[in-house]
Amino acid sequence: MTIAVLGSGNGGLAVAFECAAAGHTVRLFDFPQFGAAVSAVAAQGGIHAEGDLEGFAPIASAGYDLEAALRDAELVFIVGPAYSTQPFGEACRPFLKAGQSVIVCPGSCGGAIIFQRAIAGERGSGGVLVSETSTLPYAVRSTAPGRIRVFLRLRGGVFLATLPSSETRRVLAQVQPVYPMITAARNVLQTALQNGNPVIHPAVTLLNAALIERTGGDFLFYEQGVTPAVGRLMEGVDRERIALGAALGLEILSDPMLGVQQGYMTQADYHVGYTGAPGFTGIRAQGTLDHRYFHEDVGYGLVFASSLARAAAIPVPVTDALIEIISVVMQRDYRRESARSIEALGFAGLGIEDIQRMV
Repeated sequence: MTIAVLGSGNGGLAVAFECAAAGHTVRLFDFPQFGAAVSAVAAQGGIHAEGDLEGFAPIASAGYDLEAALRDAELVFIVGPAYSTQPFGEACRPFLKAGQSVIVCPGSCGGAIIFQRAIAGERGSGGVLVSETSTLPYAVRSTAPGRIRVFLRLRGGVFLATLPSSETRRVLAQVQPVYPMITAARNVLQTALQNGNPVIHPAVTLLNAALIERTGGDFLFYEQGVTPAVGRLMEGVDRERIALGAALGLEILSDPMLGVQQGYMTQADYHVGYTGAPGFTGIRAQGTLDHRYFHEDVGYGLVFASSLARAAAIPVPVTDALIEIISVVMQRDYRRESARSIEALGFAGLGIEDIQRMV
């Protein structure tokens, strides 16, 4: 199979490596402003990996020609932060063809909907199937351009949904030979709510804000940053997320339970489950509060959950409080920015039943 991977960050390189190692023809693309990894992969002819993925995988091409990367690709992975989904969709619009499958990995709360809207234009989605995963299948960091260290290749707890959800099984059959741990979600509302990052990152970052600013992140994010009080805040957010899912008829696993399934954690506990998690060992804190742990996981993740809760008439006071407090801390209004609210997804004015029917 010919696979295009769009995005050359840590996750994109891991996806490209594993698909190529499985014997597929892989083309790597990114925009020129993010070109250091692309140039390195092109120069060395592939990607080096260590950790849970080991060795060297040859990449058929790595460059900045999107039309060439997408040509005849049966499967396309969009791998990047939430804010990259719209630009990738707009850039792909002229080149995607009927019958191609696109997976936004991870969806980061509605990424499949954003991408589908970006490629639609006047012709609709043109027979392109757009899906999203609930999370990236790896904990991975770059060690040098074109080189990655995979701390953990997830063992389970990765979900996929397609627009429309009736097509999920078809796309799942394409990816499971490489990713057997990926299973079907009911719809993209489930993949969005099952994303654990908005539960973890904002709470840990906020309650360690002084330490991050004082030390430039010179501490271990999970092992030292999670205490019983931090765990209680994560649990408060998580309970609201689970209750919202239940109101929508969706089973949402608690984040510690999900972490055990994925292989990060050995205990489904909001404190020692994280501080003693083998999958989180050695991960250092971010060097600044100006980071995706706020911008993405609050501005996209928590704002999405809050707006969905309003439509479903489900109270989420802890989630709402985090959005407001972190907006004050960062001197920006994440709710007003509305990066991933139901309004941003095109569902303004719709009731929750109408939204469910559309996905």
